[in-house]
Amino acid sequence: MICKSKLIVASVFLFALMPEPVLADSMRCGSHIISSGETHGAGKYEVLKKCGQPAARSGDTWIYERPGGRRYVVVFDANGSVSRIESR
Repeated sequence: MICKSKLIVASVFLFALMPEPVLADSMRCGSHIISSGETHGAGKYEVLKKCGQPAARSGDTWIYERPGGRRYVVVFDANGSVSRIESR
């Protein structure tokens, strides 16, 4: 019988081996969640207000760095709404 903690450790290990980037669909900024692909999704102003300045910007692509080395790449569409979020 497999112990629950061993199963959790194995799941975390397998998650770490996933190829990057991973489509994240959402990103947490403090108590806020920024999501992609919604009809009235977050715009640049809302992302900036909730998440602060990105670590880097390149046109419609913003990169946020989080503790632990996790990076989120936020890509905006032509209307300025979040079109996708990738986790690296």
